[in-house]
Amino acid sequence: MTAVKATPTTPPPRLPVRDKAAAGERGWGGVSPMLTRLAAEEATGVLVRERGSLHLVDGHVVHAESPSAPGLELLLTAHGTLGAEAWEAAARATDERHATTRLLLDGGLLSPGALELCHLGALYDAAYFVLAPSSTPGRFRYGVTHPIGGVRPVPVAALERETLRRRDLLHRVWPDAATDGAPLVRADPVAPPPVTARQAAVLAQVDGVRTAPDIARVLGRRAYPTLLDVRRLVSAGLVSPRPPTPATRPSPGTDTDTTDSVGTDPHVTDPDITLLKRLRDALEAL
Repeated sequence: MTAVKATPTTPPPRLPVRDKAAAGERGWGGVSPMLTRLAAEEATGVLVRERGSLHLVDGHVVHAESPSAPGLELLLTAHGTLGAEAWEAAARATDERHATTRLLLDGGLLSPGALELCHLGALYDAAYFVLAPSSTPGRFRYGVTHPIGGVRPVPVAALERETLRRRDLLHRVWPDAATDGAPLVRADPVAPPPVTARQAAVLAQVDGVRTAPDIARVLGRRAYPTLLDVRRLVSAGLVSPRPPTPATRPSPGTDTDTTDSVGTDPHVTDPDITLLKRLRDALEAL
């Protein structure tokens, strides 16, 4: 597809307004109006939003990245599917004609099935965060490609439907989304309910500092299943978000204000303060 660049006499097309009614009728399109427009245009490039980015080729999403989700590299190398050295070597050898994933497949270092499974897991994970509600407008850069390359393009309609399904499931397990990004602390119920092996592994990483995405990286797991495990642990009373740290108060007898007491009135100006100081000094001299 040939990108049409805006000129001073040809303003860029206006972004569409989200039409929830129309989106409901067709079953998709209510998550990101810009992404819907790019899919209709069959655009190629990268959509950058507040919590990550989506790479598109001919209107399909081929890669997604978010700081809140483990990337493809971690999912491939965490449990021995691919050696970290092999990934690093392929990444160094990548050029404009050869994507990292293509080099690994051609070299017999990675099976197509394993690559597709990890790629889709990383893509849907990151897209969940990228498409989260945001007050910051997104921007699209035409023609930009990613060095990892496309593995299995995902239609925008399928991506939006899965994102909405994930939001709904998380809400039904535990409706407070604060557990997704806050540091987590362990609770100590009198009669703790039983947990699954997966949940026990997550619970063991709760230390008052790590968030759910942090725990996913430590365990080498996908982000969304970890979010589900955390919300189930919160629902069971075993985990909770760490309370905000209260503001520290000055110790008794500690003077935290170096300004002279005569300057505490907001209506007193600097010249007034000087005059008041002189009057005070004169009175003390009597």
